Amino acid sequence: MTLNTSLDAYEVWFATGSQTLYGEDTLRQVAEQSRQVAAGLAGLPVRIVWKPVLTEPDGIRRLALDANADDAVIGVIAWMHTFSPAKMWIGGLGALRKPLLHLHTQANVELPWAEIDFDFMNLNQAAHGDREFGYIQTRLGVARKTVVGHVSNPAVRRQVDQWQRAAAGWQAARTLKLARFGDNMRYVAVTEGDKTEAELRFGVQVNTWGVNELADAVAAASETDIDTLVDEYVDTYEVAPELRPGAERHQSLRDGAAIELGLRSFLEAGGFGAFTTSFEDLGALRQLPGLAVQRLMAEGYGFGAEGDWKTAILVRVANVMGAGLPGGASLMEDYTYDLTPGEERILGAHMLEVAPSLTTATPRLEIHPLGIGGKDDPVRLVFTADPGPAVVVALSDMRDRFRLVANAVDNVAAPDLPKLPVGRAVWRPQPDFATSAACWLEAGAAHHTVMTTAVGVDVFRDFAEMARTELVVIDEDTTVRGFRRELRWNQAYYRLAQGL
Repeated sequence: MTLNTSLDAYEVWFATGSQTLYGEDTLRQVAEQSRQVAAGLAGLPVRIVWKPVLTEPDGIRRLALDANADDAVIGVIAWMHTFSPAKMWIGGLGALRKPLLHLHTQANVELPWAEIDFDFMNLNQAAHGDREFGYIQTRLGVARKTVVGHVSNPAVRRQVDQWQRAAAGWQAARTLKLARFGDNMRYVAVTEGDKTEAELRFGVQVNTWGVNELADAVAAASETDIDTLVDEYVDTYEVAPELRPGAERHQSLRDGAAIELGLRSFLEAGGFGAFTTSFEDLGALRQLPGLAVQRLMAEGYGFGAEGDWKTAILVRVANVMGAGLPGGASLMEDYTYDLTPGEERILGAHMLEVAPSLTTATPRLEIHPLGIGGKDDPVRLVFTADPGPAVVVALSDMRDRFRLVANAVDNVAAPDLPKLPVGRAVWRPQPDFATSAACWLEAGAAHHTVMTTAVGVDVFRDFAEMARTELVVIDEDTTVRGFRRELRWNQAYYRLAQGL
């Protein structure tokens, strides 16, 4: 099964609440105006599907059940055009298992003051119909996003866009199968975690396959397919002379191509959208998968190094949420610092596995020794991430819950790095280096992250709300004192929220 990272197959249902009290003429106007409001959201990344106006409890409950059963539906937008008594919504909201956006809007931008009569007021009363709806959502503890304003407002469209992307990421997590080739790196704490709880919380299936099952798939790659893929490399990248056809290291490039073909075939056959590897468990593989991993991440696969399945989930989710936008998502790791006072920067990379979707430049395909793993020299793409805004996000197992930690950062131009032949990024964290690092450590956030240059923190906020998962953010407004207080408050809140 070929991996799909596009949002084209998804849809969001637009549900409008009213009641029979107003009569058929009014309900026809409600339907027409709600169609216009739904049409006003056209052009967003996920298609909006208008549904007939809801006026009674069973129809509301049935719409929720139908949405749950349709894998193409990633969320529901609800708007109370008139006054829809909220007790009608209890059964439906209790049954709904898809993300919900409450759109607090109305048909008009400006009011026709001189023409307003009581018929107009009966028809156009979302101002109090939505407040009734907000009450019942809060009383039931319904997780939702609330967006306020007319659909013609770019700020409203932007918030709905962000929510749609988060909902697509949530759907991707709920349907994700993740293959771990071997276990995590020995003695490492942060790459461990509760895989059963992860399936309960996020829906992702995390299971393990022996690395030699992958090696068998690599060995099955045909010479013809390897030839074709090598030609693609030569056409796509700046290939080091020693790796070109007929050169002395060309066989290493062919070995890298075989790994990509075998890995891709294994993932497609199993319907996997994410995977992990470990340099401590390479089996019969001739080299650490570098080039293959980089290219698969750039296509939308999730990946975590050293068995880090939690980061692999994040990379897949971020790739889906950023579908169709400039930039990309990749495994990242904080490696070392430039501590020049006032000019602090972080150099991030991984051994080989950083996705080329972080750059618009043409990567260089090179081969160099790798001092760990005990295998042949691996091929890899060498580049630096483009300057610009980015977010790094980690997922940590805190025993009683998962915690997402996000830091808004700014990628900057890198100094020349002639002796570091890997994919890398250089960034300045917000609000400053010392605050960022102190808060990251206080939160127990992982050293592996996903870096995304396609979506911002607000999309992850919506995702965390859908997943009912803790998210703490380090950005331009963060202070260490305030961040510590938030962590303490969260400790109490999330334990109470889970019940006894």
